[in-house]
Amino acid sequence: MQYCLTSDTKDCRNCYKCIRHCPIKAISFRENKAEIIKEDCILCGECYNVCPQDLKVIRNDTEKVRRLIRYNDKVIVSLAPSFISRYPDTDIRCMQNTLKKLGFFDVEETAVGATIVKKAYDEMLEEGRDVIISSCCHSINLLIQRHYPECLPYLADILSPMLAHGKDIKLRYGEETKVVFIGPCIAKKDESDKNHQIVEAALTFRELDKWLAAEGIAMETTGEKELTEKSRARLFPTNGGILKTMECKNSDFDYLVCDGVRNAMKTLKDIREGKLHHCFIEMSSCQGSCVNGPLMAERQLSIMSATIPVNRFAGPEDFEGFRAGRTDIGQIYAPESGACPEPSAEAIQDMLKQMGKEDPASRLNCGCCGYGSCEKKAAAIIKGNARIEMCLPHLMEQSESLSNKIVENFPGGLMILDTDLNIRLINKPMCRILGSVSAADAVGTQVTAYLDPFDYLDALQGDKIYMKKEYLGEYGRYVENTIILEEKSNLLVCVMQDVTQEEEEAKRRQELIEKTLKITDSVIEHNMKTVHEIASLLGETAAETKTALLSLKDAVDQDEV
Repeated sequence: MQYCLTSDTKDCRNCYKCIRHCPIKAISFRENKAEIIKEDCILCGECYNVCPQDLKVIRNDTEKVRRLIRYNDKVIVSLAPSFISRYPDTDIRCMQNTLKKLGFFDVEETAVGATIVKKAYDEMLEEGRDVIISSCCHSINLLIQRHYPECLPYLADILSPMLAHGKDIKLRYGEETKVVFIGPCIAKKDESDKNHQIVEAALTFRELDKWLAAEGIAMETTGEKELTEKSRARLFPTNGGILKTMECKNSDFDYLVCDGVRNAMKTLKDIREGKLHHCFIEMSSCQGSCVNGPLMAERQLSIMSATIPVNRFAGPEDFEGFRAGRTDIGQIYAPESGACPEPSAEAIQDMLKQMGKEDPASRLNCGCCGYGSCEKKAAAIIKGNARIEMCLPHLMEQSESLSNKIVENFPGGLMILDTDLNIRLINKPMCRILGSVSAADAVGTQVTAYLDPFDYLDALQGDKIYMKKEYLGEYGRYVENTIILEEKSNLLVCVMQDVTQEEEEAKRRQELIEKTLKITDSVIEHNMKTVHEIASLLGETAAETKTALLSLKDAVDQDEV
């Protein structure tokens, strides 16, 4: 079966936003693509909500539920009590009428199961236990099972409200009845997968919205909600809602609320280290509890705005009519091993050396890569979940070092200007061309302090590549100047090749040729006088001599060209 939450990696762009927000770091990067490590993931939904490309995909179970309805007479919805925050203009009667149009046999509130669970919690408080952690949030249960197994003895050994309600429905309607949970949570899909004999499928509110839209069914609304006195457990999805429904009579206990995965991790660490005693801890992975679940309209409402409808919808007394009791909802939570064991301290030190962070002073622990420290990043690399190149400071240092080497070893003059013609970078050969100017003095000044700016202005407004050979009279140098407009960064890249030596050699050669031609003309003139004097003696020989000398002159002219 496909995992509840996966990554569509085709458009992943190495933004590392998911790993920065994932409290567990259950994200790996392979071939520059982010993938979810399902063995470590606790399905809190943080990566789903922060992905800027919407590349985290929740498994769609709508067709599975359609089949359940098609082949079973009784498919009953267990509706999360947070529905009143998602659909504030409805009540349970409206939801029943709407969902029955999809083919469901009936719709009940998961708050019924919450009533069963909270009664079991009150009983546990009288059993001489030390610390008790509520077991309502499946993401918290996964967090403890996969990452804090030492705290499993403190996790309440009873089912969540969803599963308790599922058991109660089957007790009342028969084991052949199928149960479908609908709520704001991704983790409930995994909980259903593992307990499919109790709850056959779990849908999110988003899946429900799309299904209704596809069927052309509008959500029924009401002007005045139908309230009931016996509905206190509707408070469960709010922060502290579990404690508000419990009796909490044992004065030896402190009754605490812990919301958010990071807060939960700190609390579990305290429990593991023996710092907390005689506490009942209501623990949820979402800040503000389920009314701020990952599928609560993409968290458009504030926690306060989402809590108020629940408070007003809840009555002062408990639900009635359920059959399940504590003996029916017992549950043993076993540890689940992660994807890869933690590497040794020696292996981490070796990796830090490879990362160029052997010296503690080089470990910025900036978190750009998504990990809280360079040591944690090193551990992730060893486990195959990260790459050295994910370190932004490392990349910047590497890039700067490479750029500096290229600039320093470039044989010609190199200069980079911004659009205001300020010098941003200049290398040593260019400094020599410009009269041995200091690079420190040149950077930050306008190029007009050293060169005529018109060529550079033309390059900004004209062709992307501007080439010209010119004489820099002030510096006594001939140069071949190439100016390139780099449009993406809006910078001018100027390359100057000092051709003074070549030009001077060409000038000397020209002077030699001109001197040779002058000598040749003189020889011809002198010989012609001699020819006239002995013309009578030589006859045709004079013409032949003249032709030979003129041929010599032509040859010299050809050589000049």
